[in-house]
Amino acid sequence: MDKVLKTGTTTVALKATDGVVLAADRRASLGGRFVANKNAIKIEPVHDRAAVTISGSVGGGQAFVRQLRVQSDLYETRRDREMSMDALAQTAANVIRGMQAQPLLGGVDVDGTPRVFQIDGAGGVIEDDYTASGSGMTVATGALERLYDPEMSVEEAVDVAAEAIAAASERDTASGNGITVTRITADGVQQDTYDDTTEVLA
Repeated sequence: MDKVLKTGTTTVALKATDGVVLAADRRASLGGRFVANKNAIKIEPVHDRAAVTISGSVGGGQAFVRQLRVQSDLYETRRDREMSMDALAQTAANVIRGMQAQPLLGGVDVDGTPRVFQIDGAGGVIEDDYTASGSGMTVATGALERLYDPEMSVEEAVDVAAEAIAAASERDTASGNGITVTRITADGVQQDTYDDTTEVLA
């Protein structure tokens, strides 16, 4: 089943002045042709100040999240200090090798700096102000290019993320069924789900 159960998906990550916003649609599909689940959660916290999005294989994504949580806990236990976002991104790149998953990593660093990373299956790490992944990424990226402002707040970034997911859901058949929005600040990770992107933008 894991070979055909895909999140299809559109996920986005973007920096704001006071934190990071991750967003994803909620549709999981079988082979990209049948909607298998309308309530899929594609964003998972992996640290007190960080979370990842999941696209690609559901099983691969879940395994990636479990291992990254374990590795981050182990890192902090062994070193008796908080894990930096650079260390978390490199750990994510090491964990992802060989898995069928395309995560985005976002979080707030030890010094309070918002950070966003693309992690690829070969173990590559690319930092950016905003990014998208999944089958709807081209449409979502177009929306991000048009709407992103490096001076916006987390709440303003939520609106931009919702617009990007909504745009992708209009054109990508594997994306839809609402949105999950995750706000990450120095205070922690807050996650909300909505049945429709218009609920976020209202």
